[in-house]
Amino acid sequence: MKIGTLFGLGVGPGDPELITVKAFRRLQESPVIAYPKKLKGSKSYAHRIVEVYINPAEKEMLGLVFPMTKDEDTLRTEWTKSVEAIYGYLAQGKDVAFVTEGDPMLFSTFIHLMNLMKSMYPDVPIETVAGISSFNGSVNRLGIALADGDDYVAMIPATEDMEEMRRVIETHDGIVFIKVAKVLDAMLNLLEEMNLLEKAHVVTKVTSDEEVIWKINELQGSELNYLSCMVVRK
Repeated sequence: MKIGTLFGLGVGPGDPELITVKAFRRLQESPVIAYPKKLKGSKSYAHRIVEVYINPAEKEMLGLVFPMTKDEDTLRTEWTKSVEAIYGYLAQGKDVAFVTEGDPMLFSTFIHLMNLMKSMYPDVPIETVAGISSFNGSVNRLGIALADGDDYVAMIPATEDMEEMRRVIETHDGIVFIKVAKVLDAMLNLLEEMNLLEKAHVVTKVTSDEEVIWKINELQGSELNYLSCMVVRK
């Protein structure tokens, strides 16, 4: 029997209307929809984006748990379980569409899943469908031209290394910092030191029905959702 194809579908930053025509078609054609599932059973962000397009009665829904831990044994066990669960369907000749917010090849859960699948089951055909990422969504919602002409642009995870963050800001015209929530106060202090605070903007869950565009001068001491981006345009 022919092995099914594993599709990694980028479903955009939050607004269901930002899913591509191709990703929509793959959702319709694939008999199995795989998605990240939270331990308590609540819907993942990617699942919420695509649920308007899926009739669970017509699909086999495969929720997969990807634990947020640094314990290597736990990670190896749970990721292996997910790959084996997907392969169980692929071995039956069924295509599986794995949905992920943003783009499947950019800071995505799908990257590790894909690599592990290639290692364990190298005969599985894998295809990805590009998606709109949160940094695209953020600059469009803010009405900010991130790059023009010969501008230098960066899109990086914000880290605790403020000297490196300073270097990135100094050497680029437009920067999108993802994963900024965990170092928000330090980033705000740095921008104030550089006299660039008024050039910064922060958006949470951009384009979704839970989107928040923050006022930068009211953010100090706030606890933001993980799905937050900071845009700095000099």
